[in-house]
Amino acid sequence: MITVHHLENSRSQRVLWLLEELGLPYAIKRYERNKTTMLAPPELRAIHPLGKSPVIVDDTADGGLGRTIAETGAIIEYLVEKADGKLGPPAHREAVLLYRHFLHYAEGSLMPPLLVKLVLGRVPLDVMMSFPLEAARSRAGLDASRPATIAWLAKVHARPAFQAALTAGGPYAYA
Repeated sequence: MITVHHLENSRSQRVLWLLEELGLPYAIKRYERNKTTMLAPPELRAIHPLGKSPVIVDDTADGGLGRTIAETGAIIEYLVEKADGKLGPPAHREAVLLYRHFLHYAEGSLMPPLLVKLVLGRVPLDVMMSFPLEAARSRAGLDASRPATIAWLAKVHARPAFQAALTAGGPYAYA
């Protein structure tokens, strides 16, 4: 049996949908988010060290020893293969490449900006996030098309502690 460790309002909903489309039997272990932080509960760490969802456990794999799989794309590929390729890639190479492109498109292109917005919207001060965003603004095209992110960086740079750190540390190309 495949067990889906399903976090409410998460990417794991797609896994449930695919299992239904494939007609594969499954069980659900549901987890609720912390109502204040919206984070997954610590119980998910017992299933996978990152404590994230989706995660599946297929206890029929490896001769009954079980297999735990995390990451949506890997789970989708595993389930399609388990269902003998139903809803899987077409037969010829160009169509396979297009299939893979769209299989991973959501996570690789649409989710990163949404995740940044989610993180920056929930955490008013995140010291660790400042450098990657400063570097992205300087070298990776972060610009006025992302006004909320630029505004957040401006707030960080205006903080007295940030200004004091600049004075103490000397020249800094990203501020």
